[in-house]
Amino acid sequence: MNSVLETADWVVLGLYFLALIGVAVWVIVQKNKNTEDYFLAGRNVGWFVIGASIFASNIGSEHVVGLAGTGAESGMPMAHYELHAWIVLLLGWLFLPFYFRSNAFTMPEFLEKRYDSRSRWFLSIFSLVGYVITKVSVTIYAGGIVVSELLGIPFWYGAIGVVLFTGLYTVIGGMKAVIYTETLQTVVLILGSVVITVLGMQAVGGWDELQATVRATSPDHFNMWRSASDPDFPWTGLLIGGTIVGVWYWCTDQYIVQRTLAANNIKIGRRGAIFGAYLKILPIFIFLIPGIIAYALNQKGLIELGRADEAFPTLVKALLPVGLKGLVAGGLMAALMSSLASVFNSCSTIFTIDIYKKLKPQESEKRLLTVGRYATGIVVVLGIVWIPIMDKIGGGVMYQYLQSVQSYIAPPIAAVFVLGILWKRMNSKGAIITLFAGLVVAILRIASELIYSDQIAQFKETGVHVASGMLYHYARINFANMAIFMFLFSAIVLIVSSLATASPNYANIQGLAFGTLSDEQKQLKKGSFTWVDILFSVLLVIVVISILTYFTG
Repeated sequence: MNSVLETADWVVLGLYFLALIGVAVWVIVQKNKNTEDYFLAGRNVGWFVIGASIFASNIGSEHVVGLAGTGAESGMPMAHYELHAWIVLLLGWLFLPFYFRSNAFTMPEFLEKRYDSRSRWFLSIFSLVGYVITKVSVTIYAGGIVVSELLGIPFWYGAIGVVLFTGLYTVIGGMKAVIYTETLQTVVLILGSVVITVLGMQAVGGWDELQATVRATSPDHFNMWRSASDPDFPWTGLLIGGTIVGVWYWCTDQYIVQRTLAANNIKIGRRGAIFGAYLKILPIFIFLIPGIIAYALNQKGLIELGRADEAFPTLVKALLPVGLKGLVAGGLMAALMSSLASVFNSCSTIFTIDIYKKLKPQESEKRLLTVGRYATGIVVVLGIVWIPIMDKIGGGVMYQYLQSVQSYIAPPIAAVFVLGILWKRMNSKGAIITLFAGLVVAILRIASELIYSDQIAQFKETGVHVASGMLYHYARINFANMAIFMFLFSAIVLIVSSLATASPNYANIQGLAFGTLSDEQKQLKKGSFTWVDILFSVLLVIVVISILTYFTG
């Protein structure tokens, strides 16, 4: 394989890496005094950095490679997931005040304070496994695709090279290194992606020509609202099921929430979430639309597109002049490394605080930092092992794989968090029963989808069932609709189990659920925002509704 980068590109890419190393070194020399410094950056981060970090953590390889790939393959339906920007507002306005009042480092720790230690143990282990089969494996896989395409090296060399470089500064610098390097990476990523979008639009002949070219062969490509019976993208699943997954991801997942917890008060954390919500809308225009552009250019015979997941790297190779390729390559690297760094730090935090420290509460701060660093390596190895299984789930398109697996693991966790905050009557027995019941249902679903993957693919192509039985039809339910069913099931289990058993001790959960807030806590909440926060939140909702309305056919 030959590299598509020339001397000037390597200079630009080298400057980016030097800047990144400079930021990381600046953070590292300040040293981490304790676990709060290492895992939450000393709880002293500003709203701009928090918002940029939220964006960079979310916009990883699954977006640069996967979202562009699904844009080329299927068009606009997956934009529903990018319009979850309004759910990021929920994090700031609904969830964050409860998290701050709990003074928790991690989401499992919050569950222990709201319910009991069993829920904490479950979520700790479940989260680590979930990171392996979603974030870690997907990011390493995409890293291999991008780096091998751009640098002309074998897939695994590229994947492992990105892992080692990112792991180095993450392990040494902790959350500070992650959150400040992500701010730089956000700027580089947005600039590089805007360039490819603009040049791609010029190459295809403008927005009207893009639509005409794409609609000639795929009339529904620009339609976000497919039929409720659509086998791949039913609007019911994308709107309702996607919201359930979004609440889990944006409001309860350590990977994202940890960024807002790095603020020193609720107001700063909320403003970081609002800023991150605006940035969240960008992927539609800088990743998904370029994927559609790649599809159109392929139809015109101007580029040759192989797998859908190669759409974005193919555009980089085909469209960008010397120098700009280096900038966009830096942006791609930024996305890969920022998402990897975030998941490394989150895994390290959960393992150290929620598992190791629970088993050995007397361990020194220094020992805890060392254990957290070792935990990262194990997670990476497991993620690499899982990669070959990925193609069996989600139809072989990375972004669909990611959303399908998340649709199975999100509902029970979302139910336990949401109902736990909204209704003080939910108790620890109901929570643990719900979490285990949801796990069983998720395992059955993933196993059935693996077993019948070939038969399901054949049915989608021919419309003819080549298998039968309850397990086959269970596997065939659309992944987004499955999230709805699993959430309803989880909510019912939680409510029935809680009401059938004793009430929680409300004194022990004061401030952790509506109905337990003191007058002082209510007053503090009112003073944590201004009209500016409300105005920008309302404007964001208007923007989201406008985009949903525009792409209707």
